[in-house]
Amino acid sequence: MNDSISNPFGASDSRGVAVRHTDSREDTQVLAMVTSAKRFPRDVVRAADRILNAFSRTTLAEAAEYQFARGGSNITGPSIRAAEAISQQWGNMSNGWSEIARSVGEDGVGVSIVEAFCVDYESNSREAIKFVVRHWRDTRQGGYALKDERDIYELCANQAQRRKRACILAQIPGDVTEMAMQQVAVTLKATADTSPEGIKKLADTFAELGITREAIEKKIQRKLEAITAAQVVTLKRIYASLRDAMSDPKDWFEIEPEAAPAAGLEALRTAAQKKREQKQREAAGALATPPTGEAGAVDPGAAAGPADAPGGAAAGGAAEPAAAPEPAKPVKATAAAMSALQKSIYGAQSAEAAGSVLDGARAVVSAEQLATLAGVYRKKWAAAPFDEAAFVAVLQACQSTDELDATMDAARTSGLLPGEGDAHDRVVEAYRARRAELLEG
Repeated sequence: MNDSISNPFGASDSRGVAVRHTDSREDTQVLAMVTSAKRFPRDVVRAADRILNAFSRTTLAEAAEYQFARGGSNITGPSIRAAEAISQQWGNMSNGWSEIARSVGEDGVGVSIVEAFCVDYESNSREAIKFVVRHWRDTRQGGYALKDERDIYELCANQAQRRKRACILAQIPGDVTEMAMQQVAVTLKATADTSPEGIKKLADTFAELGITREAIEKKIQRKLEAITAAQVVTLKRIYASLRDAMSDPKDWFEIEPEAAPAAGLEALRTAAQKKREQKQREAAGALATPPTGEAGAVDPGAAAGPADAPGGAAAGGAAEPAAAPEPAKPVKATAAAMSALQKSIYGAQSAEAAGSVLDGARAVVSAEQLATLAGVYRKKWAAAPFDEAAFVAVLQACQSTDELDATMDAARTSGLLPGEGDAHDRVVEAYRARRAELLEG
């Protein structure tokens, strides 16, 4: 007889050979990392020194802390970049996220089950957070389901970053994280310019956004001349938030209603048109006024030709018309006006209507602000392709390296510029070529 009793503790593995091989390989990797961690445990003193040295770098310190306003108070904390840097220097840890399952909900919309994790191989502790990501993008018109794999991946990755940060910070001792943030403050203070020239530059920078010196002083509760390095760092973060149109001036400063700039696309166009007309009148007046020498005498060659010349004034000929003044460059819109334009793009009833708002803004905003608005349009209307030729034309129109760099930074920050691919590479080449031309000129 071939009857036999099956082992109740044995489980038949019906999975494929490839799956079992993958699991075995992962198990081997984990075992190797655990063995290495036990064999070479971390030296907490050296690890702490490495963390301090890492956050002594200005570039990392500037990205190490997030800040936003909520309920009238500032919310700050370690960013995901800071958490990753601490984990790397602390050692014997790994972190990340993975999509562990995917299905279709009852409403026909796809759903992903994602897990963010952080493992400390030395203490054999693992922090993990599982959450559900619905393949859906909300809009004012009700939203739509995501079908493209890249959109689904970016949605999952975006939501996984916060959970991964929470997992990392749960594994790192709290005093180590606090020590790293203190070093961030020290590093940023060392780079803060509190000299009279630096204070004037800071005030002028905010003035471009329509924020007065009085509003800044009310925010920091002291005169600008008495500003501290920490407050300079805070104002830099606020400026970055306003520059990227992530917040409004009223979120940070007490601005009088009568002092607030007019909002709306039409008001912005009207103000820009008045400025252009004023510049054209000034240019026309400068052309009509003949240049004078050092002694105040009129240069006859500049005012008119010789009296006996054909077509001259003495011959009764009409004077040559003055050259038409060049059109004024687009003005830089205030943060309030930029916010109004963003709301107009988000509140549009269709992609065509939003495109009309964007086209109308081209003549009244700077190249940097145009890149930001284009990124907002692309995020809202995801189906819109990246207009490579139009953006390269914007780069070619930049008249200084500062304007060129600011435009590229705004395009990257807003999401207008693709993170990779042929279009990204061609745009970067055009940017480098234009920068070389400006430096040579």
